[in-house]
Amino acid sequence: MADLKKGARITGSARDKLASDLKKKYEKGASIRALAEATGRSYGFVHRVLSESGVQLRGRGGATRTKKK
Repeated sequence: MADLKKGARITGSARDKLASDLKKKYEKGASIRALAEATGRSYGFVHRVLSESGVQLRGRGGATRTKKK
């Protein structure tokens, strides 16, 4: 994973490389929170970078609620 300073602006080729790394890991099953922790970036930053790179984001985990009959 790229060596990033917390809060540093990431643009251009560095952002493209980070986006492709995050995309690969996310598609292999890593959560956005885990990726945020690993890169030292916020959940929102990772979510935005994944969205920009065209990743189909997974739904929320956990059991879904059903209506009581």
